[in-house]
Amino acid sequence: MKKRRRIKKKNNVVLFPNLERRLVEKALYSLKNKQYTEAIRFFEEAKAIDPLNEELLFGLVVAYFEAGYFIEAKEAAKELLNSGIGDYFQIVDIYIMILVQLHEHDEIVKTIQSLLEEKEIPDEKVAHFTSLLQFSKKVIEESTEIEKSPQNVEKHQNKDVFSVDGDPKKQMLLIAELANQNIRPYIREITDFLQNHHAHPFLKTMLLNELKEQEYHKEMVVNKFGLTKTVNPVKVHDVRSQPMLKKMILTIREQIENEDPILFENMKTILERHFFLLYPFELEQYQLNVWIAAYHSICLEYIGFEDAQINIAARYEVSEKELLEACAFIQELEEISYPII
Repeated sequence: MKKRRRIKKKNNVVLFPNLERRLVEKALYSLKNKQYTEAIRFFEEAKAIDPLNEELLFGLVVAYFEAGYFIEAKEAAKELLNSGIGDYFQIVDIYIMILVQLHEHDEIVKTIQSLLEEKEIPDEKVAHFTSLLQFSKKVIEESTEIEKSPQNVEKHQNKDVFSVDGDPKKQMLLIAELANQNIRPYIREITDFLQNHHAHPFLKTMLLNELKEQEYHKEMVVNKFGLTKTVNPVKVHDVRSQPMLKKMILTIREQIENEDPILFENMKTILERHFFLLYPFELEQYQLNVWIAAYHSICLEYIGFEDAQINIAARYEVSEKELLEACAFIQELEEISYPII
């Protein structure tokens, strides 16, 4: 006679067999489909059951990072490093990228110097970490120099801050550091970068956002996705407050949230990510209901509804041709990897 599997209990809560595994699978699926808020929820639920699961702990760090929760990502990465679980240098790598986003270069220097002194870095990674160390030291030195001698800013006028062999990760590091500096000495390089059709749209948004933060009021030409626009950084809407984005989120909140709150969150997350890539442009060519229908259709496909477009077209009273074309453009945006990935 077969023995029945015992149902576990934790803090008087019944835990069904393989619940943790199912949660991790759902989290990984959400992460793969860039549904980061949903992935975090599943990872955190799984962690409460098994706090030492390597796969879910690393996945949680990645999900936090991709969702922009850098403080939470830092704490989760530190916890993982201290536990000794997983690929140590893979975790160190993402930990340093998190520190860059938080502008914690002193901690980057401390971390890498410790690894170098203890000779723990594999030979094939020494050059990579040495480069990051030199970069952070340089940022600290330049920040100190500018703080002590504001008149020295002019010395940086001719510095090409983007001469990093076109590596988006390195460019992201450099652009992130402009938050700690006067951006005006780099306007010539920024102008060229914003007009470069091959430059990463994510990085262009980072630059525009920093120009706005530092109240740069001269007009800039931006090329993205085959479109050209002249903008005054001070006068453009905040990247998270674009009118069309707010209107679309309000519409799907009214139409979808009560019906399917998870679908609503997934649509909202993808919309925010895409509008970040598009900024300062918005979704054009089709009417609002076509775009909402297209995002609804794409999100349904992500969860396994392969033939959703016909029903969605009828629901939103849009043509199948326009819906398919809008979906194709959304898929193009989905294929654009962020520099950290």
